[in-house]
Amino acid sequence: MNLVNDGKENNLEPTVIYEDDAVLVISKPYGWLTHEDGKTEAPTVVEWFLRWQPSAASVGEPGYSPQGTELNRSGVVHRLDRETSGILILAKTQEAHQYLKKLFKDRAVYKEYRALVYGRMNDRWGTINRPIGRSAKDSRRRSAERGAKGVRREAITDFERIGMGEYQDEPFSYVKLIPKTGRTHQLRVHLRAIDRPIVMDGLYASHKIDGSNNLELERLALHAHVLELTLPSGEEQRFIAPVPPEIEQAVDRIQE
Repeated sequence: MNLVNDGKENNLEPTVIYEDDAVLVISKPYGWLTHEDGKTEAPTVVEWFLRWQPSAASVGEPGYSPQGTELNRSGVVHRLDRETSGILILAKTQEAHQYLKKLFKDRAVYKEYRALVYGRMNDRWGTINRPIGRSAKDSRRRSAERGAKGVRREAITDFERIGMGEYQDEPFSYVKLIPKTGRTHQLRVHLRAIDRPIVMDGLYASHKIDGSNNLELERLALHAHVLELTLPSGEEQRFIAPVPPEIEQAVDRIQE
């Protein structure tokens, strides 16, 4: 098993972690969309990727907005929310895209996140097994609670508490999250469902943000840290996107 890590997080544009003839592995800064969504004005990884690899313009599958607008998703195999930073793998060829899509579909990819949450995670480790549907109150949100609309899909998240403490008399916890499924907003929804929402989550923790010091963060405290898989070449790789300094500094605040 190889370890690949470029050692730095770039908060201005994606940082390249690994590249071969078939794939590009990057660390996405928070604030960037993975691909356009037809409504948000923000830089996208796809636009950046096509400047890096113009030949990948035809790689992937077409996507459409709810309004029916075609969206450019060249090279995209999986995605991160705009507010989330961290590791993404992009396909440079159609063959690599098909191979990687099957890996993700078959749950043959290991993903690991880091998050800061409001409150104390009293259990050192555990599993959140709650199906996810759509929120009955807000069309932008998903829900793992009673009253969720539509089809409720299986969603499983393992967690491990790796830090816990207080900052200005307010409790917080630092957790490792390992999603076993890949539902939209899964980690954010699951942590909200156990009343430990992620720090600065404007969609799922708005009831917490206004009354909190938020560890002095100005971004969602969620980072995709590790991606482990077998590449199209057959080589097993473990990639790491370093935790951004602003999150590391927030962790230090609760451990002082």
